[in-house]
Amino acid sequence: MIANVNGYQAYQKNKYSTASPHKLITMLYDGAIRFANQAIGFIEQRDIQGKASAIHRFQEIIYELISCLNFKEGKQLADNLYSLYNYIIELSNKSSVEMSIEPLKEAIGIITEIKSAWEQIGKEVQING
Repeated sequence: MIANVNGYQAYQKNKYSTASPHKLITMLYDGAIRFANQAIGFIEQRDIQGKASAIHRFQEIIYELISCLNFKEGKQLADNLYSLYNYIIELSNKSSVEMSIEPLKEAIGIITEIKSAWEQIGKEVQING
């Protein structure tokens, strides 16, 4: 059993260390959506500790996305994403304080749209690159 766990951990580590920068950003979006959905479930169950943990992990991912922004090469796009990411953080804080799922649902919608655009850019780069 331990060998299986170690093998799985090695696989997971390798998955992230060998992924392209584009794929890593996609994985961050997926993680953010996953933790937001977990937080929604915890809010619905009135599980305050679970909600706090899921929102914290969600926000860590959003902050990581902020740290990936390139303000030198894509200033306008980076500025727009920075504003959206900060709004997403505000939504998650509101959801946490009010124990309301609606702000997180809005945040998931925004992230899903950004992720979709990001995936389209990746397809175009693969075709044209």
